[in-house]
Amino acid sequence: MDIKGPNVVKGIHLEGLRVLGRPEEFARYYYETGADELIYIDIVASLYNRNSLLSIISKAAREIFIPLTVGGGLRTIDDIRNALKAGADKVSLNTIAINNPRILKEAVREFGSSTIVVSIEAMKQPDGRYLAYTNNGREYTGLEVIKWAKQAQALGAGEILLTSIDREGTGRGFDLDLTKLVSNSVSIPVIAHGGAGNPEDIVRVIKEADADAVALASMLHYEFLEKTGGVSKEFVKSDKIISCCLPAIKKKLIRNGLYCREANLKKER
Repeated sequence: MDIKGPNVVKGIHLEGLRVLGRPEEFARYYYETGADELIYIDIVASLYNRNSLLSIISKAAREIFIPLTVGGGLRTIDDIRNALKAGADKVSLNTIAINNPRILKEAVREFGSSTIVVSIEAMKQPDGRYLAYTNNGREYTGLEVIKWAKQAQALGAGEILLTSIDREGTGRGFDLDLTKLVSNSVSIPVIAHGGAGNPEDIVRVIKEADADAVALASMLHYEFLEKTGGVSKEFVKSDKIISCCLPAIKKKLIRNGLYCREANLKKER
């Protein structure tokens, strides 16, 4: 869930953000229908030098009993500690990890590698290279994604959350080349994010690009909005994205021989 202020928002290519609703309503629905983990990212935190997620996470941790990952605007060891005290199980670091890798190494030493996720926002260049960006895709770093993924692993990161800026919010499917390059360059889990338009896209990124997991937004958000009568789908939805609930997605994965936790599959409509 991308968060801006008190709201869940969604954009395309990490831009053009539109308000969808309250994060607690989305979170409760996803938890009840079988999500394995929730990821909260304050997408303007680095821009405004603050993180406003602590109260949202604190409330979620009292009601939702699956891992919670928090990212956005975490700059110091104390910021990370405060997020974990609020109820987060893991933190996702992007801008600070690139600008100051020493903080990443210190965080791993202080909290353990299983607590530290490195978020990589990648954009394909005209020459075919993938470069990492920060500040929700706003800031060019010139850092090659594969090189940075390897360095993040060497510094102790436990997972990589890999976002394709080019595909994010489009429904055109994951960037399989990007995902495969990163997955085959590191031994830690790689979570593919950005571009899922239907359940088949999820199957493909796992089977063809060796992703260890996927992070979904649009498909699930739009299904929730249709179910609850929230913001009209015409306002937010790409015609390439099929609204789909978590139980249906998990059944698709299981039919394709891919393991996933089966909790709440009976709730499929």
